[in-house]
Amino acid sequence: MDLAIYLIVFAVSITCAAFFSASEFAISKSRPIHVNQHAAGKRKIPMPFNVNADGYVFACQIGIALSVLGLSWIAHGTIEKLVQSFVLAMNLSNNTAIPLLFNVSFLSATLAMISVGRLTTKAVAPEPIVLLNEKPLFWAYRFLLAVLQFIKMLANLVFGLFGIRRFVFAIDSYAEEDLKEKLAISSATGNITPFKYAYASKILEFNRLLAKEIMVPRTEMATVEKDMAVKEVFRLAGVNRFTRYPVISGDKDHIIGLVNMKRLLTAYARDTSIGELTAALYSQPIIQVIGSMPIGDLLVKMQREHIHMAILRDEYGGTCGLVTIEDIIEEIVGDIRDEFDTDETPEVQKIGEHHYIFDAKIRIDRVNQLLGIDIREEDIDTIGGWFMSRSFDIIKGQKITDQGYEFLVKESDGHHIRYLEVHKTLNSEHKMT
Repeated sequence: MDLAIYLIVFAVSITCAAFFSASEFAISKSRPIHVNQHAAGKRKIPMPFNVNADGYVFACQIGIALSVLGLSWIAHGTIEKLVQSFVLAMNLSNNTAIPLLFNVSFLSATLAMISVGRLTTKAVAPEPIVLLNEKPLFWAYRFLLAVLQFIKMLANLVFGLFGIRRFVFAIDSYAEEDLKEKLAISSATGNITPFKYAYASKILEFNRLLAKEIMVPRTEMATVEKDMAVKEVFRLAGVNRFTRYPVISGDKDHIIGLVNMKRLLTAYARDTSIGELTAALYSQPIIQVIGSMPIGDLLVKMQREHIHMAILRDEYGGTCGLVTIEDIIEEIVGDIRDEFDTDETPEVQKIGEHHYIFDAKIRIDRVNQLLGIDIREEDIDTIGGWFMSRSFDIIKGQKITDQGYEFLVKESDGHHIRYLEVHKTLNSEHKMT
């Protein structure tokens, strides 16, 4: 074979190896959204993403293998032609010339494959490679399709014999922990602001929270009796300043709906005579769910039914509290305060170094995060509930010392703790006084 043909075949093998290697790397490392951004939105998602991602990657691997085999086959003849005159000039014997040619051919092919076929192709950003190689890769995939199907059939047969479950390549998915890690790295390197990082982190944790963990407890629910006159409802609203009130029939375990103060005021402005009518006549439907429902699911239900308040039931059917859509949104964006919330006490008041006043409804996991401790209670969600599990007979000034912090009842109402004062102590032993 003529030297020129050898060189052409050698170059084609290297080019094919580089093409398939670059394509495999680009498909594995890039994401459709980044490819579209690189294309300035002028193109749809490329075929490797929206057709069969693992099939395209497999085609690239077959292409690399065939390129390597072709290179191995042609390398010896190419190198032999190139160095033949040099070997003859050295007057080497066959015993010496053949191993020398073999080693030179092997090293040359290996260097060419590694430097050109593998490393240089990975020095370029993956997104432009996906766009550049899209159509050639499509035709290569079609050409190798029969080979791919045959190899997959053999692989599935072997996997089946050994009971191995076939792994499916997922091109555009991350586990939640992977996303958290990437967000943390992006925040640490300054690619996203702390503000955005906090929001994204809360969204990832969002559906782990249960409705009962963010509820207004039954004891703090402001309600309207169904037989209450509309004028009396206005007086109640003037004190509590809420937009919506559950309507009860006798007690809080029997809730028949809700009244919306905006609608009630609109109706009263049109006809003041309704002031003597009962609240039940203006009651609207209210959502009632189990307290263990994830807040993400509850939010979807509220959006679907266009109702912004939900009553939570316990396992015995009794009312344990209520949740509004504002309570759910605050788990992502933080406290939302309006003109009526100026006198509202925040959940966490920092008095000094290692010195806080906590609303007793604050969740235990948040207390652990703020104080750097590890309170664990499987059946209790709030710090107030944790305190009561150790001492049910609550009196103001009662203390519990645990994990280096003193927890003191600052304000209570009967058996209901409202606020706990917490500060660091020198003695970390658990004790109660």
